[in-house]
Amino acid sequence: MVALTLITPHSSLQSKLYPPQFASYSNSVIENTTCTISLKSSRRRTRFTIQSAATKPAKSPAEEEWKIKRELLLEKKVNLHHNSLTSNNTHKLNKYKLQVRSVDVKEALRLQQENNFVILDVRPEAEFKEAHPPGAINVQIYRLIKEWTAWDIARRVAFAFFGIFAGTEENPEFLQSVESKLDKTSKIIVACSSGGTMKPTQNLPEGQQSRSLIAAYLLVLNGYKNVFHLEGGLYQWFKEDLPLESEE
Repeated sequence: MVALTLITPHSSLQSKLYPPQFASYSNSVIENTTCTISLKSSRRRTRFTIQSAATKPAKSPAEEEWKIKRELLLEKKVNLHHNSLTSNNTHKLNKYKLQVRSVDVKEALRLQQENNFVILDVRPEAEFKEAHPPGAINVQIYRLIKEWTAWDIARRVAFAFFGIFAGTEENPEFLQSVESKLDKTSKIIVACSSGGTMKPTQNLPEGQQSRSLIAAYLLVLNGYKNVFHLEGGLYQWFKEDLPLESEE
């Protein structure tokens, strides 16, 4: 989808602009292409060619295919534990664990209270302020669209077409904000509303992507060592009446 930046009338009035009441907008357009619309008034009918000038930016890591994200999240990593030398001179024990392990809400609460885990809530700031686990840290992975580039305008139009007037975009400051609050060795449980899952089901053989799993993927890519994922999301946390606080 693209923004519309060039309108050319197919008539002898090439150098004249039509008044605002002749303006017309298309609900959707195709990337890197041109399209033609017809405008008519009580006096004349004029055909316009609309040329698109904005293309989608290069794909970010967050936009990578879910299959690729899931493979990394489920990948086993090796920890080498150095023990005292034994008679057979073995001093290394290879211990495997998943890059990211999912925990249910009660286990997450226990880890937070007993093992100094931090719940990283990646929902929008407004949702976080309404209700969140006590002590949780909020860094939204998606934010309301702020920019006004041609691509951003096109996305706003696309959201509006579906009745969504507060469209979101990837938060470019997500990792920077996390790094300002949590170092690479912090024990983190990433949470969003729905949670998503890496577990296969009959209908979802590759599980279900979510904001928290995307965030976990970005954290692992950027060197975070102890990343967990909240299975069931904060919806399940609220449903089970676990502790909450708000900032309203």
